[in-house]
Amino acid sequence: QVQLVESGGGLVQAGGSLRLSCAASGPTFRVYTVGWFRQAPGKEREFVVAITRSGGTTAYADSMKGRFTVSRDNAENTVYLQIDSLKPEDTAVYYCAARMSDIWDIVPRGTNSYPYWGQGTQVTVSS
Repeated sequence: QVQLVESGGGLVQAGGSLRLSCAASGPTFRVYTVGWFRQAPGKEREFVVAITRSGGTTAYADSMKGRFTVSRDNAENTVYLQIDSLKPEDTAVYYCAARMSDIWDIVPRGTNSYPYWGQGTQVTVSS
């Protein structure tokens, strides 16, 4: 079982950047597909991006393409989410989630596909 801890959130002005980290425990992190989701106040949790176990394949929500960049360092058991040109509407709690990869390296976008979740990190963007 993997445990996830997000960090890197904070208060930033519009136009700024943040890099969020998702640190995982356990020696088998490299076999997990990892997704990033976010949840704004009063809204449902939404998919941002996911990355396969090797980092070779990524899948972004259409609305997240261009300003969001995911990467992973399996040697460090960490997945990163770089967010550039932040907007007030990016204000949300950002969560990372993980699932055991399958042989097809499917990259699901639904919250129900990820059994392991971190506690989230707050990102607040001021205008």
